[in-house]
Amino acid sequence: MADTSNAAIAEILREIGEYLEMQKVPFKPRAYEKAAQVIDGLEEEVAETYKVGGLKGLREIPGVGASIAGAIEELITTGKIGQYEELKKSTPVRLDQLAKVEGLGPKSIDRLYRELGVKDLATLAKAAKAGRIAKLPGFGKKSEEKILKNIGFAEQSGARFILGYTLPRIRSIVKRLEAVPGVVTVTPAGSARRRKETVGDVDILVVSDKSETVMEAFVSMPDVVNVIARGATKSSVKLRTGLNVDVRVVPRESYGAALNYFTGSKDHNVALRKIAVAKQWKLSEWGLFDIRGGKEKMIAGRDEKGIYAAFGMDYIEPELRENTGEIEAARAHALPKIIPYGSLMGDLQVQTDWTDGSASIEAMAREAAKVGLSYIVITDHTKRLAMTHGLDEKRILKQMAEIDRVNRKLRGTIRVLKGTECDILKDGTLDLPDEILAKLDVVGVSVHSYFTLPRAEQTTRVLRAIDNPNVDILFHPTGRLINKRPAIDLDMGAVIALAKKTKTVLEVNSFPERSDLKDEYVRMCVDVGVRLSIDSDAHAPQHFALLENGIAQARRGWAEKKDVVNAWPVEKMLRGLKG
Repeated sequence: MADTSNAAIAEILREIGEYLEMQKVPFKPRAYEKAAQVIDGLEEEVAETYKVGGLKGLREIPGVGASIAGAIEELITTGKIGQYEELKKSTPVRLDQLAKVEGLGPKSIDRLYRELGVKDLATLAKAAKAGRIAKLPGFGKKSEEKILKNIGFAEQSGARFILGYTLPRIRSIVKRLEAVPGVVTVTPAGSARRRKETVGDVDILVVSDKSETVMEAFVSMPDVVNVIARGATKSSVKLRTGLNVDVRVVPRESYGAALNYFTGSKDHNVALRKIAVAKQWKLSEWGLFDIRGGKEKMIAGRDEKGIYAAFGMDYIEPELRENTGEIEAARAHALPKIIPYGSLMGDLQVQTDWTDGSASIEAMAREAAKVGLSYIVITDHTKRLAMTHGLDEKRILKQMAEIDRVNRKLRGTIRVLKGTECDILKDGTLDLPDEILAKLDVVGVSVHSYFTLPRAEQTTRVLRAIDNPNVDILFHPTGRLINKRPAIDLDMGAVIALAKKTKTVLEVNSFPERSDLKDEYVRMCVDVGVRLSIDSDAHAPQHFALLENGIAQARRGWAEKKDVVNAWPVEKMLRGLKG
C-alpha cells in the first residue's frame, strides 16, 4: 500500500515540480511547489479529506487545482501517479538525496545528470572528488568544494526526522491507539515530547489492560512496512517514511515513572537518579522507591508530578528536561513560567501571493483571525529575490494601499500591519531604501544569499543591517535549514549584544526545517533581555498551525510570555519596537 500521508504526498508533488523545472516547463513547477507547501502544513490528512469529499474536497485545498487534485486522487486510489513515474524514468535521479545538497537546484541537478551521469549522493561525491564538476561551465572549483562540503552535511543530517513534519504522523498513531477498546491513556515520550527539533525514532506509552489488542492495532497500521519486534507489552515497527516507532503498554501505577523515564533526556534522568541514590531511594521506569532497610516501598510513580514533588521540586515541563539548570531551579522554586501554547496574539512574518505565498492578503488575514490571532504583519520578499517576484519600491507602495483596503473591510475582525522581509545585501545594506522602510509598521530583515561568507564578514554584515534604525526584527537569524543547510557562521554573542542595544527583536521561526533561533540562542536572549518574536513564516493559510513549533522552541529556551513581543496586544507590541 502506498504511503498517502501528507508528508509523502507533499514530497511527491515537490519532486514533480522539480522534474518539470528540469524540463523547463513554465509556471507548473511553482504550482506544484505551492501545493506541496500547503499540504505539508495541513493538520487534517489529505487522504481523509478525499475520503469525505472526493475530488471536490481536494480542490478546496488552497493551491490545489484540477490537475494536482487529479494526481493526488490517482495516488490515493491506485498507489502511484503515472506522471511522476514517467518523470522518474526520463530523468532517473534521486531527487530525495540530491535536493538536500545546498546549492543544487533542479536545473543544476539536470545538468549534472546529463553531462556527468550524476544520479545520487554517491555519484555526485565521486564526480566532485574527481574534479569533474569544476570543469563544467558555470560551476568552477569553488562550487565543487561547496558541493563536497554540503554532501557531508546532507549525509550526517539524513538519519533524523524533522519533528514539525513528523508530529502529525505521531498524533495520528496516538489517535488510532486511543480508539482501541480498553485503552486509558496514550502519550508520546522521548525527544518528541521534549519537542526537540529532530527525532531519530518515537516512543509511545499506553496504559491499557488489553495489551494484546493494543499490539495488534499497532503492528497492523496501514503504513507499517516492517514489524521489527512484537511482544506482549512492547512492539517496534518501521513506517513507510523510514521512521521507527516503539509502543509500550505500562501498568497504571507506574505510568508517571515510565513517562518520566522514557521522556528523558538521559542527562536529566541521570541527575534525578543521583538525587534518589543520595536519599537511599531508587528511581526507575517502574516508580520511585524507598529502599532503606532492604525493602522497597513505592513513594511515587503513578504520575510525573508526584515524582518531582517527592524530590521537593516544582514540576519540570518536558521541554526543559536537558540538565541545563532546570533541576536546580525546580528545587529552588525558581523555574521560568515558560510561554504557554496558544498564547500568541499576532504573527509578525506572513507571506502572500504578492510574492511566493499561495493566498491573498485578505485570505491570510481571515485565516489568522479564524485561528485566534488579532493581528498579522504582511512581510513579502523584496526585489533581490527575483525568483519570488520580490517587491520593489512601487509594488510595496501598492501593497500598502491594498492592506488599507483589507483593513477597512475586516475592521473589528483582525488588524493587518504593513511590513517586509527585506533582503540583507552582501555588505549589510538593505534591499529597499530607508524612505520606504520608514513608512512600514514592522520591518524584518533576513539573509537569503552569501551563506558561506567568513565569520567576521558575515557578522559585520548582519550587525550593519540590525543597526539600521528602521529595522525591527531579524528573521530566522542563522539561516539554517535542518537536514539541508548549516547555519551561517555568525558571532551570535555579538548579534545578541547589538540587538539588546538597538532594541532589535530576534525571531524564532516556526517553519519546521528552520526552527531558528536554536534553543540555546533563545536562552541567551532571555538571559540578557533581548525580545523575541515567534512567527509562522506562513506561505499558505494552513501554515499558521506551525506557530506551535515556534512556541515549543521558545519554551526549550526558557522564554516566558513577557519575552515574546507578539504575545502582547498590538499597540504594546508596536511600542516595543525601535520606532
